[in-house]
Amino acid sequence: MTTSENQATAPTHAVLRDREVPLVTMQLERLLDLGLAELTGVSARTLTDHVQTLPHEPNAILAIHPSLASARLLAPLLSRAGKEGFVVEDMTDLEQFETIEGLAVPDSPLYLVQDVDRGDDMRNWSPNEALPEITARGRTPLTITEGISWLLQEPQLLGPNHCFMTIGTRKRTPKGLDARTPALWISGGTGRDGTHRRGAPKVGWCWAGNRHTWLGFASARDRSA
Repeated sequence: MTTSENQATAPTHAVLRDREVPLVTMQLERLLDLGLAELTGVSARTLTDHVQTLPHEPNAILAIHPSLASARLLAPLLSRAGKEGFVVEDMTDLEQFETIEGLAVPDSPLYLVQDVDRGDDMRNWSPNEALPEITARGRTPLTITEGISWLLQEPQLLGPNHCFMTIGTRKRTPKGLDARTPALWISGGTGRDGTHRRGAPKVGWCWAGNRHTWLGFASARDRSA
């Protein structure tokens, strides 16, 4: 991303803390309006019945498990300024990115992620630096599908200079972890993105050892189902 993509305001860290997250039932309604039932082949009735079994957790985000819908499938549901979300052209192996070791995601098609934060205070940290700090704070990094799930409910929280990485998802290789970490930001309409995608939400990646002043590290307090 270029600097010009990020020269505007977005909700601050304080605003994030004070906001009211929609009720889970309302979040499901939004997902159904976006076409989740048609996208997954699971009926609205089945999804509604499942949500009704979830615990009551104020200010929780309704997360979509990758077994129900992958990040690539969900990305086009994202929208900003009337432009559809997308996955970068050079991330053809997105489906091979998995939950990192030690991170427990509920075995449930829909589940709750509590107290989600964009991690603005860790902007200009590298993913390698951020993960132990998130863990030390008693929090857990978001996965890429959780990050998308969050923005489907609160799209205004992705803004210029206020984007984030989702380092709860990494790709494993025979030698360890792939050096890339998934992130959600705003396209500048350059390169293979194409000018028609300028300003659109974007699923991309950054090097695990690099720092970016416009990328925080999304995390949550806990998950439940």
